[in-house]
Amino acid sequence: MRVNQAMTRDVCIASPEQSIRDVAKIMADNDVGSLPVGEHDRLVGMITDRDIAIRAVAQGKSPETKVRDVMSHEVKYCFEDEELDHVARNMGDIQVHRLPVLNRDKRLVGIVSLADVATKEGPAPAGEAVSGISKPGGEHTRAAH
Repeated sequence: MRVNQAMTRDVCIASPEQSIRDVAKIMADNDVGSLPVGEHDRLVGMITDRDIAIRAVAQGKSPETKVRDVMSHEVKYCFEDEELDHVARNMGDIQVHRLPVLNRDKRLVGIVSLADVATKEGPAPAGEAVSGISKPGGEHTRAAH
């Protein structure tokens, strides 16, 4: 199965100029923990609830802090025509719960989560990814920043 058969297509996109307060409200209203950040029709980052908590709140930054100041600039993504089980393994390797999905013109077309993988591929690929994500280390550990 391909990613485009499992991904969520209706994705809210944050602007780098929005405040983290605005983005946190969007996350709460949509019951999501992360948003892709887009600028000039391009994906430029990701902002997660953890970015807001660790890179903003814990450091005493204002709710008016711009998304660009706390977002992850290195964007991990997958392509819509990739095999879902391959992407699930990759999610485990890079320790992420969700990935933006791009078309081959590098335009955002959706987002794929471990829940999407579990729903479409079953528990084995999702479980393998969760096992990888659960290992110590990764981009958001204290040692990484």
